[in-house]
Amino acid sequence: MNKIKQLQEIINSSNNIVFFGGAGVSTESGIPDFRSESGIFKSLEKYGDTPERLVSHSYYLEHTEEFFKYYKDCLIFPDAKPNPAHYALARLEKESKLKAIITQNIDGLHQKAGSKHVLELHGSVYRNYCEICKKYYDLNSVLESNSIPHCSCGGIIKPAVVLYEESLDMNILNKSIEYIQKADTLIIGGTSLVVYPAAGLINYFNGKNLVLINKSKTDYDQLATLVINEAIGETLDKIKF
Repeated sequence: MNKIKQLQEIINSSNNIVFFGGAGVSTESGIPDFRSESGIFKSLEKYGDTPERLVSHSYYLEHTEEFFKYYKDCLIFPDAKPNPAHYALARLEKESKLKAIITQNIDGLHQKAGSKHVLELHGSVYRNYCEICKKYYDLNSVLESNSIPHCSCGGIIKPAVVLYEESLDMNILNKSIEYIQKADTLIIGGTSLVVYPAAGLINYFNGKNLVLINKSKTDYDQLATLVINEAIGETLDKIKF
């Protein structure tokens, strides 16, 4: 059977779908995967270190000015627009079939496409807080700063994104687990499932259909009901609702 037709039938027969997405969901919107080969090359050539080191908690503390240079240059894309994957998932939510989107991305594109039930495992560039007084700041407060963004109280404005060496928000993680445990279909797209603890979420799924949509193979392909090695946006754009 044609894989798109098979995916269509799985979606048609499902009533409790959860989508779990990674960087590949946003690459079709022009946002590069900073852990890709080109992303690593850029970070090494321009900043002298690996992406994982540059967005680590220790680097943020020890080299705050350099952290913000890299962060603003490589992780913020305010002009990026949702692609067909984001819009397809938003439509699926409106049909009441999709119950939640769990994302590793920090770009807010699911919300821009109209999705309401989005669990952001790694936070969002659109939320920023003073480390001292906890005052909220929007993205422009960070983008418009010349160097390190500071609050009116003098504290550093820190993005509400989960850096390497930092723990995930347990409330969001537990909600994600709860949604996955209740799902009859789990669609995983745009992720190679190698970044933990997020990748471990697949182990909580006990439903009927596990669908993996990713350009490259994953270590979980043998467990899936359906594997599609294509771009997530191109794939979901072919599904009719």
